[in-house]
Parts: sequence; C-alpha cells; structure tokens
Amino acid sequence: MTIQISGSSLSAIDRSSARYNYLREVHQRIASKDAHTWGEAAAAEAAIRLNWVDLPETSLALFDEVSRLIEKFKNHKRIILCGMGGSSLAPEVLAKTFRREILVLDSTDPHYIAHALDGDLATTVVVVSSKSGSTIETSSQRALFQNKFEIAGLTPTDHILFVTDPGSPLDLDVRKAGFTVINADPHVGGRFSALSAFGVVPAALAGIDIWSVLKDAAKAKQEFLADDAVILDVAYLFSEIAHQYIAFTDHGSGVPGLSDWIEQLIAESTGKDGKGRLPVVAESVATAAIGGSFTVAFSDAGADLNVVAPLGAHFIFWEWVTAIVGAALSIDPFNQPNVTEAKEQTLALLQQWKTGDRTVAPHLTANGVEGDVEIFGTGDSIAASLSSAIASTKDGGYLAIMAYLDRKDDAALEEIRALISQASGRPTTFGWGPRFLHSTGQFHKAGQPNGSFIQITGEVDCDFEIPGRDFSFATLIAAQALGDGKTLTGRQYPLLRLHLKNRSAGIEEILKAARAL
Repeated sequence: MTIQISGSSLSAIDRSSARYNYLREVHQRIASKDAHTWGEAAAAEAAIRLNWVDLPETSLALFDEVSRLIEKFKNHKRIILCGMGGSSLAPEVLAKTFRREILVLDSTDPHYIAHALDGDLATTVVVVSSKSGSTIETSSQRALFQNKFEIAGLTPTDHILFVTDPGSPLDLDVRKAGFTVINADPHVGGRFSALSAFGVVPAALAGIDIWSVLKDAAKAKQEFLADDAVILDVAYLFSEIAHQYIAFTDHGSGVPGLSDWIEQLIAESTGKDGKGRLPVVAESVATAAIGGSFTVAFSDAGADLNVVAPLGAHFIFWEWVTAIVGAALSIDPFNQPNVTEAKEQTLALLQQWKTGDRTVAPHLTANGVEGDVEIFGTGDSIAASLSSAIASTKDGGYLAIMAYLDRKDDAALEEIRALISQASGRPTTFGWGPRFLHSTGQFHKAGQPNGSFIQITGEVDCDFEIPGRDFSFATLIAAQALGDGKTLTGRQYPLLRLHLKNRSAGIEEILKAARAL
C-alpha cells in the first residue's frame, strides 16, 4: 500500500460501529462528488468546490502548457512565489521535500520582503498565485515587483507570470497587459488546490518532477477507493477519538513542511460553528503531546498515529480525510465565513489612519515597557512585567502565538511555542502573520471559543511603498495585526501584544522570560 499507518490509537477504532459505517458512506459519496454530502445548506458551495477529487488525474493535462512555460523562463534561476494560504503552502512543502529553491513571499513584513528584493532581478521570475487577485497581500506584492522590474529597465511581462482562475478579475487584467497566465480549475478551493496549477506551476519551474507527485497521488487514491480501511481509520480517529487538538510533527520525516500545509487544511475547513479540530504544529512527538493533544507523525516516530507515504499521496489523502471529518462534525469544509473579518478590520483601520494623501500607522502608548519590549494587553492580560504578562495567558483552552515579523531572520522566535506549551501544559500554536490569517485565523474566530492570544509585532528598519496605494508595507502589516486583534477582543478573548522596539534584542528578552516561566 502507498499509505502506511501505525500507532497505539488504532486499537480504539470500532470498525463495526454505526459511526464507522457512516464514514464509509461519506467516503463513497465524496468519490462520486455528491454535493449534498455535507447537508443542503452546504450543497451550493460544495457543487463548485469538488474538482479536487479529480486533480491527481486531470492535472496531468497541464503537461504541455507547463513545458512551454519552463522553456520560456529557462534562463531565470531565481523563483519567487507571491501567494497566500493554499496558493503558497503546498509549493513550499514541495520545495522543501525536493530540496529546490522557491522564495515563498506570503508576508507583508518589510524585513521579509527585503529578502525577495535582495537578488538579481534580471534572472528572477515571479509567480503571482491568486484565485481572484483581490487578496491585499498578493496584489500589493505584484504591484511592488512590477514597479521594481520597470525601475531596473526590465520588461515585467518577461519576469512575472500568473496562476489564477479563468475569467477572474486578475485573469482579465493581466492577459490584457500581455502577461503569461495559466488558469487553475475554478471548481477547487484554495486549501484543496495542492495538486492543481497552484502547486504544479511553481514546482515545475523549480525543477521538481511534479508529474511523479501527481502519479503517486493517483495511485494512493486508487488504493483507498479499492480498500477504504486506511482512510476510514484515520477519519474515525480524527472525528471520534482525537477531540479538539491534533498535533502534527514533521520530525524525522521525508516531508518537511507538511504539517504547516495540513494546519491550514484542517483549521480553515473545520474551525467554525463553535467546533472543529485545531492542528498544532510541533517540533517532536514529545512536544506534540503536551496538553493532551492527539499526536500524528509522518514517520514511524511513536505518535498516536503514524502516517508514512509519498508527498503526492499525502496531499490527496489529507484532503479526503478532512472532507470526511467535516461531514462527521456536521461542518461545511469548503467555506471560510470568518476569514473576511480581519480583512474588513484591516481596511477600516487603513481608512481611519488616512490623513490627507497619506495613510500612516499611529504611535500607540503601551501598558508597560520592559527593555526592548512594549506590552499591550486587555483585561487580565495587562501586566507590569514581561514574565507576568506571559504567565497571565495560561488559564483554560489553547494558546495561539501570532508573530507579525520576518520568518527568516526572526526565526529564533519559533522556540517560544515549545517553551510556553511546556510551561503552561496547554496546546500552543505558532503562526507567522499575516499568513496564519489564511489558516488558523478562521479557527480563532469560529472554532471552540477557548483560545488565548499573544501577538508579537516589531519596529521596521526598512520599508517599501506600495505602488498605487497611499500606504507602505509597514503600515499594512500594522493594520493587519491590529485589525485581527480587534476581531479577537471583540469576542472578549484574552489578547496580549508584545511590540519589539528592537527585533533581535526583543526576541531574546521574550525567550528569556518564557524560559523562566
């Protein structure tokens, strides 16, 4: 079998139960693309979102078009992918797994954007991936790169290509301007698009044998349609045994980054209606188990569930499992009703901060200051010291740490997840902003209402204006952080914000405080 599972949790499966038989019925209905599988209220959305089921086979038809694309851009040695959520997470897993270089630009932090601009533009190809083109992060990045190419005396159409839905506003706009475009299947949602053009195009440009990945997915699908035991066992464990927290670890596996992709898939698909499954991306099985989380590993690592498979098989398998679990939880896995809330708050703040012909983030007065860290809080999270501020977030539910920083140069901060989880004994997630807004951000607003939140923001030493806008990236990321904070405090959730006056020094101070808990 292409997909191998093991683990102590398998003994808890009751394969003769009514629930297991129900899951089998759901599995069969997904195979036939029955839009009514998730109930009548979800049928209209499902009817235009189920072509992911066919992608292992249908995406092979992209071969000729993608081959021409590779030939056109064969002299471009550096690949930058501008995309958010489902448009960027799968390509990043592919790049890590096959050890190819793709700079995934899924941030509005000026420090992180600087990495993308620090290279030879003459040998750079930028892939802009967006279903509609309306995502503010991606549209802003596109405008920036188009401007940079023009300033460098380069023709943007020779260096930028687009992956988007046919007939989308972006598709119509860039085709008219003479850019290269590859259309994705419009009947596939973003987080189910790993095996669509959104995954295929950047992977192929990076020299990855994406066609073998598709064939692995097709083989796995054929196997679990012929013998449903493996996929039903995992769906049963997630829906009947795991409860709220499922912790994934890539440690020791051959698929680095897969946990981050699964995090979006499951959190955004199930985190609604006050229920769902919150994925926790952990460093090891030991740290994954903190807080009583159900643990999943992608190697034979001794987790509650170990799932070993080629990457293509993982993609189709976890999409299918998530769709089954959605039905089991009576949730529509294809919508994301609360994702727009943070976007709306961001736009509202940008409008509020507008003065004359400029929009600039205001200076805010902190509740407390310790060294290079300003402390902002609401309710019980207001504290006089950094240590007591972090400690005040311990009670009840889960903790979410959200860092609106540079995930390359500020990567040392990731250690805080394990430190706080160990100190608090609670399931703890870590997300880079604003990319998590297209992932766990949905769960934060509409999953089980038992989260506490820590935002980490920072001063910027460099900034870039956004062509066609009256604000810069520094202002945009500030509005995204504070806008999301408003959506959380509006629900009366505890929120602590730590603002780094100096990034490297502030990160060291935060980690020191967390180690002392």
